[in-house]
Amino acid sequence: MTEQLKMDGGKNGGPVECLGMTFPNDDARREHFLKLLAEKLNEPEFRSIAGFPDADDASILELSDPPYYTACPNPFVEQFIQTVGRPHSTDEDYSSLPFIADVKEGKNDPIYNAHSYHTKVPHKAVMRYLLHYTKPGDLILDAFCGTGMTGVAAQLCGDRSVLQSMGYQVLDDGTVLEQQDEDGQKKWRPVSQLGARNAILCDLSPAATFIASNYNKPLDRNEFTRASNKLLAKVNNELGWMYETSHGDNGPKGKINYVVWSDVFLCPECSEEMVFWDVAVDREIGKIHDKFNCPHCSSELDKRSVERAWLSSLDPHTDEPIRQPKQAPVLINYSVGTRRFEKVPDANDFENFRKIEEYELSYWVPVDEVQDGDKTGEPKRLGITRAHHFYSKSSLAWLAALRSHAGRLDHRFLVTYSMLNTLSKMYRYVVKKPDYKGQGGGILSGTLYIPSLNRGLSVTSSFKRGASRLSAIFDERRPRSSIITTESAGALRAPDNSVDYIFIDPPFGANIMYSELNFLWEAWLKVRTSPEEEAIENRSQGKNLDAYRSLMIKCFREAFRVLKPGRWMTVEFSNTKASVWNAIQSALQEAGFVVANVAALDKKQGSFNAINNKTSVKQDLVISAYKPSEDLERKFDAGENGEKTAWDFVESHLRHLPVFKAQNGLMEFVTERDPRILFDRMVAWFVRHNETIPLSSQEFQEGVRQRFYERDGMFFLADQVAEYDRKRSKYEQPPQIEMFVSDERSAIDWISDFLRKRPSTYQEIHPEFMAQLGAGWKKHEEKPELSALLEDNFLRFDGNGDVPSQIHSYLSTNFKDLRGLEKEDPRLKAKAKDRWYVPDPNKAKDLEQKRERSLLKEFEAYKTANKRQLKESRLEVLRAGFKTAWAAKDYNTIIGIAEKLPDETLQEDEKLLLWYDQALTRTEADA
Repeated sequence: MTEQLKMDGGKNGGPVECLGMTFPNDDARREHFLKLLAEKLNEPEFRSIAGFPDADDASILELSDPPYYTACPNPFVEQFIQTVGRPHSTDEDYSSLPFIADVKEGKNDPIYNAHSYHTKVPHKAVMRYLLHYTKPGDLILDAFCGTGMTGVAAQLCGDRSVLQSMGYQVLDDGTVLEQQDEDGQKKWRPVSQLGARNAILCDLSPAATFIASNYNKPLDRNEFTRASNKLLAKVNNELGWMYETSHGDNGPKGKINYVVWSDVFLCPECSEEMVFWDVAVDREIGKIHDKFNCPHCSSELDKRSVERAWLSSLDPHTDEPIRQPKQAPVLINYSVGTRRFEKVPDANDFENFRKIEEYELSYWVPVDEVQDGDKTGEPKRLGITRAHHFYSKSSLAWLAALRSHAGRLDHRFLVTYSMLNTLSKMYRYVVKKPDYKGQGGGILSGTLYIPSLNRGLSVTSSFKRGASRLSAIFDERRPRSSIITTESAGALRAPDNSVDYIFIDPPFGANIMYSELNFLWEAWLKVRTSPEEEAIENRSQGKNLDAYRSLMIKCFREAFRVLKPGRWMTVEFSNTKASVWNAIQSALQEAGFVVANVAALDKKQGSFNAINNKTSVKQDLVISAYKPSEDLERKFDAGENGEKTAWDFVESHLRHLPVFKAQNGLMEFVTERDPRILFDRMVAWFVRHNETIPLSSQEFQEGVRQRFYERDGMFFLADQVAEYDRKRSKYEQPPQIEMFVSDERSAIDWISDFLRKRPSTYQEIHPEFMAQLGAGWKKHEEKPELSALLEDNFLRFDGNGDVPSQIHSYLSTNFKDLRGLEKEDPRLKAKAKDRWYVPDPNKAKDLEQKRERSLLKEFEAYKTANKRQLKESRLEVLRAGFKTAWAAKDYNTIIGIAEKLPDETLQEDEKLLLWYDQALTRTEADA
């Protein structure tokens, strides 16, 4: 019987059970584990763990809630696994095909919206994967957990009402049913079992793990609301005057909702100051004018032609001289009772602003320096060089007071939500028409952008909104089924083969600079990310795509190590660059995973980039990959026959692939069942094991057709083909293969597909082929001549002998006057003359050998070429050369050629990356 983490009785101070131990109350539990954590912090080797955050012991202990959460590597993870996990057993009955449904889960959910973050997968989307791949009590790993949605999902798999709200049925015995299309009818089928799962949540960022810890612990929402109101009242009594304004001459005091602050510029012609709001903003039409006139000399200006007005002063928190842009308050939005009003600041307001600036803060504020980074240039250019510079004096005073009085960790959580970013100078005021009812503002996601018009929000209204949102998600009945650790995903301390399933949403290239964007949160938390292990592309950190891929390989190797054999990992992918996609694919393969499916995850709402950037994707891709069985690994270790092992791998891989796909009434081609993809997967498997590839491409193609069953260009096992045929019979149209021509290999594949359907003359093929060579062609790849591709890869009937069967079949089917003619008939031969066709396997093998000799001859010339000469190259030549060098263990040739190639050539080809990475690995191992 698997035991879950529990925190029973914590609300009333009763006994608490945790990791197999019982404590008088929750305070005793926390005190016990804090003492153990403090002892670990004194060990030098503990602090040397990869990803250990930048913080002192006191700050880590203050933030942590052990054993459930530590703001450093969690030393209780292994004990947690021993308590709740199931040991790996080869006798365990587990089998699952990849989850192929395209998931659609929106962001309009109280839990999702309770705390902002740069990117999040909706917890209900994650739940669908957990229900598919796991059973109650299974152990889940999310090594890039962010705000901890995987942990929330693991908990809510045990909530009947949540599952029912997602469209599932839940029977009395806990069986979870899903409505599925079956032979054109909707039928309810069992898909899972009701019950919470356990989760290990890991992230390099202390901000992320702190947020995750609060999402995943039980809290009494009523108690939280009472405490929040008390905290707000206490600070309001002290600082409420900062957000008061007069309403008329003798009217009541109004409560400020926000103040709009505008940059002040200098006219380049007369050097006089002008307030940007006054000269450029037109609220009647809701627009900021690109061109405007100086109010003093009437010169026509724009933002590029003016200079900022600056203010110099002495920073009271550091005693350093600072120089920052001058701003002026231009609009106050306030409330009297339930009614909202707007006004231009009057003399009383300016007097209040002066008092605020002179106010001496008595509480701690963060003064951490803004480090050089890819996203920190904008604030530093404006003199914002430390954490406290991001805030106005009123916001800083309130935040400091709230933090000082918010002793409980969950109230610190509230501060991170409603204060730290929204109250900063990054919050934009967006000019809208007077009748606009929306908020009209926000922070530009993925940046540290400081706008010329800042909307300085009231802390009280932000605090109330945050408390309301958070109270809606807290539930004291929720089981504590997660443990959270702050460390690198590349150095997990979980035992081998201990995790049942992995769901991760890792960083993708240069998409998001997490450590830089988390700067404010972590400055206030006093625990900062250690960026050395951060898996991103970042010029300031000296990390290019190679460095990113190396870090991801390290992370995926750890995931592979801790995952049980035969189990699955789901990787969410969101990046439009082919180079980043290939980096992820090659990293997965080098770690040992085998990709089985790619589907879509529709979050329904895009980020700023996804909506406005033409190169951004609208949907995230979800990669399903599995860890092969121990039996396959043993065959390599035992040195079994290479060719036999190759077919064992293919058979095993076919068992992991979806048998049938259909969407919107149309069949879909299962790409992974394409023989070319099967060959690539087999090659990657052998390369990863440092073994010679036992089969050529043509030998593999021929072997696949002999051993397995072909349907619609896909291959199946005997027990799969019957299912495919049954489902296939319900559809009139076969699945369509989408082919995109971007290089020589894909051009050959396109011609092959074209000629199988329609053996044609050069003149017939040429216009169709040229139409494929559009904007998608790789710029570093030489464009081949059609005649050369045909000559090297296909056969042409010259009019002598019998008409080849492929051409005969096509002509007799499509031309009425040629039906029923024998292959030697002159009329048929005349029509067949000069038509190109796909060779049968025996002749194809000869052609392949001839072509490979030609490719290797050209590769020899690449060895003596310089970088300039290899600005454009043939991928087919490089692939053939790398493969031959690998077989000869000539790793230096692979590395030497790779160093001459443009980055795009290497990074955008998954196969070249595989050979290159493995060559580097073998060279380092031999050193």
